[in-house]
Amino acid sequence: MNALHQHLLDSYRASQHAEAAPPAPGTHDLAVLRAARERRRFEAVVAGRPTPGRLRFAFRRWLGTQG
Repeated sequence: MNALHQHLLDSYRASQHAEAAPPAPGTHDLAVLRAARERRRFEAVVAGRPTPGRLRFAFRRWLGTQG
């Protein structure tokens, strides 16, 4: 059973019990990704590591370019 099937089943059950339907699959994906990013940034600050642009800095260092 995939996520869509589960959503349809949950929606049917909610309608039978006069409850609100659950959110569609993927509705909160961006919010979860943002929260994970903020958590990583927070943990980096607590650990004393630099946070802004770490990936870009790593690519620049790897390529040996400035700017």
